[in-house]
Amino acid sequence: VLDKVSLDIEAGAFVYFIGRTGSGKSSLIRTLYAALPLKSGEISICDTALATLKSKHVHKLRRLLGIVFQDFKLLPDRNVYQNLAFVLRATGWKNKKEIAERIDEVLESVHLNGVKDKMPYELSGGEQQRAAIARALLNHPEIILADEPTGNLDPAKSEKIIELLKEINAKGTTILIATHDYSIIKKYNARTIKCDEQKVAEIDSNTL
Repeated sequence: VLDKVSLDIEAGAFVYFIGRTGSGKSSLIRTLYAALPLKSGEISICDTALATLKSKHVHKLRRLLGIVFQDFKLLPDRNVYQNLAFVLRATGWKNKKEIAERIDEVLESVHLNGVKDKMPYELSGGEQQRAAIARALLNHPEIILADEPTGNLDPAKSEKIIELLKEINAKGTTILIATHDYSIIKKYNARTIKCDEQKVAEIDSNTL
């Protein structure tokens, strides 16, 4: 999908990846969290070399990353608290008090207080995506990888999600977003990289 790519992204950056369907923007995001294999070349993310990363160590890389999906991927049979607690326990947290405190912290950070006992279907699309971002923040990630995070949302909710990701970025977390929503990019300007014809190129987002 992509070939002979050369790209540097500094810590603390906010970057959009754009391109038509099939251009490779989502494949690039998925490769960064080792969901797709790197066929050749080198990628270093969070001081981890993907070319030599063994499958048994992928979980260690993903603890350094927060991943946000278009379709939220919340467990439908568990409430918000249980969704978040499941991730913490799966990544080694054992103390119930510390788990509860961390869940309160991330829900507050995404402006989603008072929903811990709600099931995913009781939340709006925007609230579900906020819960998904809270889940991504649980283990203090260095980088958040967001694959079409506004794809299932209306324009007003989409803007709220980008504003939230900007808030998180302002605190030092690197944010990488694959998106086809050019109106968002024009309103919330940031470094923009276009995937096209197996290449990537930096573009001026004002020309979109």
